[in-house]
Amino acid sequence: MSGLKIVVIGGGSSYTPELIEGLLNRYHEMPVASLWLVDIEEGKEKVEIIAGLARRMIAKAGLTIEVVATLDRESALRDADFVCSQFRAGCLDARISDERISLKYGLIGQETNGLGGFANACRTIPIALEIAADMERLCPDAWLLNFTNPSGMVTEAILRHSRIKAVGLCNVPVIMQKGITTLLQCADEKEVVMQVAGLNHFIFVRQILHKGKEWLPEVIAEINAGRDPLVPRNIPPFRWPSHLLQGLGMIPCAYLRYYYMKDDLLRQELAEAGGEGTRGKWLSSWKKSCLTSTATRTWQSNRRRWKGAAASTIPRRPAS
Repeated sequence: MSGLKIVVIGGGSSYTPELIEGLLNRYHEMPVASLWLVDIEEGKEKVEIIAGLARRMIAKAGLTIEVVATLDRESALRDADFVCSQFRAGCLDARISDERISLKYGLIGQETNGLGGFANACRTIPIALEIAADMERLCPDAWLLNFTNPSGMVTEAILRHSRIKAVGLCNVPVIMQKGITTLLQCADEKEVVMQVAGLNHFIFVRQILHKGKEWLPEVIAEINAGRDPLVPRNIPPFRWPSHLLQGLGMIPCAYLRYYYMKDDLLRQELAEAGGEGTRGKWLSSWKKSCLTSTATRTWQSNRRRWKGAAASTIPRRPAS
């Protein structure tokens, strides 16, 4: 069979439809012959729904791509060209548990930072290394594209303890670049060059160049004035303390608010946990609702809803 074999570990994820959209939009650059969506028993219904949506998206695009939904990781990985990892170890129940345990002790349980991120890493890294070992046997020439959080720690573990080719991915730098492009009113985001330090959800923009001119001070001033399109859509609007950005001389990504604004966020999360529930609890309800409507509807009719709780630009994730 000509064309690429793409495997998605965590195929029932809410990120999968946007990933498929990206593959379809770039089919002329990398023609895909088969797309294997892998999940576990708990995710069987989800992955079947997503597979059905994928087939409808492919048919609408007028392309021929085989879509296979499976719980058999070994069969899926055999002779794969690319493997995209986006699973959540322990599912959302584990995230909710991380959040509640952290809050019990006056800490924040976000899935990539602090206690929550560490607990997530402890669950996730052993599974990631199992997948890497399977790839060494079944598809040793394939690339692993890791989007599984905490992406930095998981990717480092894979690179240290396996022989596969792997790269960690994060869309936050792309979102920040798009926001800066908006602030500078540029026609093409490729004209904006950023110097970024850090990994995944721990990054700082240190320099912004547009046509050879440094724009970092101007962008900081715009953010301090209340215009901040650098924040991903899945994060509620907030404002950095103006003295913080001036003092840093850099722009931190929105996830660093869990450090710089810890006390404020802890109060907010404690209030939410006592009301509607933690972020993980909200996501669980939201995903069930989305999957119900996705079973029969098209991607275009559901696109805005799916993106409501997920950061945008998933098909163009940069390496981290």
